[in-house]
Amino acid sequence: MRMITFLTLLTGLALFLAGPALLGGSIAVYSAFVLIAIFAVMSYGLDIIVSDLGEVSLAHPVFFAAGAYASAIGSSRWGLDPISTLLIAIATAAVIAALIGIVTLRMREFVFSLVTYAVTVVGMTLAANWAFLGGSDGITGIPIFKVFGYSAMTDRELWPVAWLLLVAVLYLVHCFRRSRLGQEAMTVHLNPSLATMSGIDPHRVRIQVFLFSAPITAAAGWLYSYQRAYISADVVDMYFLILMLTAVVLVGCRILLAPLIGVALILFQEKFLSLGGYVDRIILGSVLIVVLSFMPRGLIGPFSDLWRWITHRTQTQTSK
Repeated sequence: MRMITFLTLLTGLALFLAGPALLGGSIAVYSAFVLIAIFAVMSYGLDIIVSDLGEVSLAHPVFFAAGAYASAIGSSRWGLDPISTLLIAIATAAVIAALIGIVTLRMREFVFSLVTYAVTVVGMTLAANWAFLGGSDGITGIPIFKVFGYSAMTDRELWPVAWLLLVAVLYLVHCFRRSRLGQEAMTVHLNPSLATMSGIDPHRVRIQVFLFSAPITAAAGWLYSYQRAYISADVVDMYFLILMLTAVVLVGCRILLAPLIGVALILFQEKFLSLGGYVDRIILGSVLIVVLSFMPRGLIGPFSDLWRWITHRTQTQTSK
């Protein structure tokens, strides 16, 4: 069964890689697929916190912005290559996560969410007004993505890079959930008292998981800076927070491909069935409200219940 699941996943990822070509290969299609991969990677960082740790971090847009700004500054001002800017983005996000984690992760869930939201507000203010970050003008002059002799001048060339980043993050998340830290995180999530009795320090686990999740979201910001070639304070916009939260809960928590599918559904509507910028955001927020209010297990919940009903009915008819 595990081998079948693995082969199915590989087939799905291979089809996803070939997706833009199968859908006509236009620049618009490649751009959509690149953004799906980037925003999915961004969402996986938050997914670890929500699905495995049971917390709701509202600070992850700051990690996305940290990765984007670190990449933009490193490449445009210091002339660094993408590998170097990726390392700086990861280090920057890890430092910010450590500071936030030390201060907030001893707090109760509700207070933790409020404080992390305040961190995002502070981040928005700094990005819009700090001259080092370009202020309201942002940072321009980001060079094209070029590494090991490979250049990505358009989204068509950038797509394999985005796909590889997505695959790497999927592998990391899969390994995390099978690791000791991942198991400890689930124990802390489901039964903090049992975790403490088993010798697990919930505060240590929370900080370690936070430190693991932040660089993942920052890596998305890193590639986003090259894709966009311009970074400004709008990378800390509330849109990215709502997008992440919706992608995490839309399909269902702790399902490996759920954030990817969620982002794909959201961007498909925005790119190909758009009703205008403001209307699209209203739709996105409304979807989050409906899912949290009426489908706490996500879209997989009703399908799971239907499958269980069909299986039970089949077994009942067979036994007669």
